Amino acid sequence: MIQQSFVDRERELQFLTDRYRSPVPECLILYGRRRVGKTTLLARLLQTVPGFYFLASEEGTARNVQDFSHYAGEYLNDPDFERSRYPDWETVIKALVRHRNFSPPPGKKMVIVIDEFPYLIARDRATPSVFQKVWDTVLSLEPVMLVISGSSVSTMETEVLGYTSPLYGRRTGQWQLEPLSYPYLRRFLPYDEEDLVMTWCAIGGVPAYLRLFRPDRSFWENVEEQILCKGAYLYSEAEILMQYEFREAGNYMAILRALAAGYTTLGPLCQETGLDKGLVSKYLAVLSRMHLIKDEVPVTAHAGYRRRHYRLADPYLRFWFRFVYPRRAETETGQSREVLASIREEIAPYCGEMFEQLSLDLVRRGILFSGSSYSRLGRWWQKEVEIDLVGLNEVSGDALFCECKWSALNRRQARGILAALREKACEVRWRNESRNEHFALVAKSIEGKEDLRKDGYLVFDLEDIARLSREYLTGTGG
Repeated sequence: MIQQSFVDRERELQFLTDRYRSPVPECLILYGRRRVGKTTLLARLLQTVPGFYFLASEEGTARNVQDFSHYAGEYLNDPDFERSRYPDWETVIKALVRHRNFSPPPGKKMVIVIDEFPYLIARDRATPSVFQKVWDTVLSLEPVMLVISGSSVSTMETEVLGYTSPLYGRRTGQWQLEPLSYPYLRRFLPYDEEDLVMTWCAIGGVPAYLRLFRPDRSFWENVEEQILCKGAYLYSEAEILMQYEFREAGNYMAILRALAAGYTTLGPLCQETGLDKGLVSKYLAVLSRMHLIKDEVPVTAHAGYRRRHYRLADPYLRFWFRFVYPRRAETETGQSREVLASIREEIAPYCGEMFEQLSLDLVRRGILFSGSSYSRLGRWWQKEVEIDLVGLNEVSGDALFCECKWSALNRRQARGILAALREKACEVRWRNESRNEHFALVAKSIEGKEDLRKDGYLVFDLEDIARLSREYLTGTGG
């Protein structure tokens, strides 16, 4: 296994370690999008516990069984184990647990990692049934922790975790690995806070993407070299991801391009893509389940609210479909400099949209407005009136109203935004007679922010976000 620097993942590693220490056999499911760091996490686990890692391929069952026996033989320190021929998964795993060198020390487990499990399913649809039988009749009776991992979120959620899957009910735990949160970007790049935010807006928190950005290059140099250059990894990664996940990749790409262009409701999405309403609704449900998009309703909306808005949630895909995909003809013909110049001209509104999304995530993680919690948190809108961020606490009656601006604000502008926010908050129908209102502003920079705080406003700019992010990383925050 390739060893890479280990950033964050303390909770995920603790989850795996706790399961390893449990007194019973474990069957764990670990999944998440490509390049999110699953292999690095599993490598770190296997540095401290006995076991081995097997990466499945698309070469069919016979080849995969033989490759599995190679890594099992290395673990058992028995070259003859690999040289033997095993007709199927059940036979090789039975031979493994019966081997004289199999048993771990008392109180320990042997960890068996099978990564990219969807490759096995793609070549043999019976694979989940086979592993259900192997677990029931062999592994569940041994001191074992089986970790089934995969990057195809759609396959893992339907064929492994789905109610109709033969493996349903066999798992003893599961974890979907998400991209790193914003504060961890400073572990990869020595940028100032504005460029760090723009980096998050362009590629998000996927560790493999962050490692592609060179620390000795500026943000824009990295965008040109790593995203806009034909042949660069991030130039084609979005398209590969779509083809990896979906049989009808073209339709999904059409929807994501429309979302990135600002078509956020069902009717306009159907018109822009030319797809009928039923198909678009089905595709949106799949994309939402994969956490690539979010479907939104006003934070005060009732459960049956129908007029949903859809947003592309993944920063890299949103950036790629907004700026790269529509201009691929120019990039293919060597005009990447011209494409870069046009992106620089159009980046501010895009970063404004993403800054709202980032601020929401920082609130959810307790980095912004720490000490407060909200049972409902998100955007609010009614006709032409919109508030970027509203948080409601059903127990305490606290109501947070916040505007997020990707701009440097002078005193007059900041106070004007907060005054308008107070007026808009009156339109939000939620405990209007008894709620505790808090008004907030988040921006690039805010002139006179200490005076605003003395007046009772909650104001944060990039300087504050940098400080709070460092405190979050060191555990010294409030």
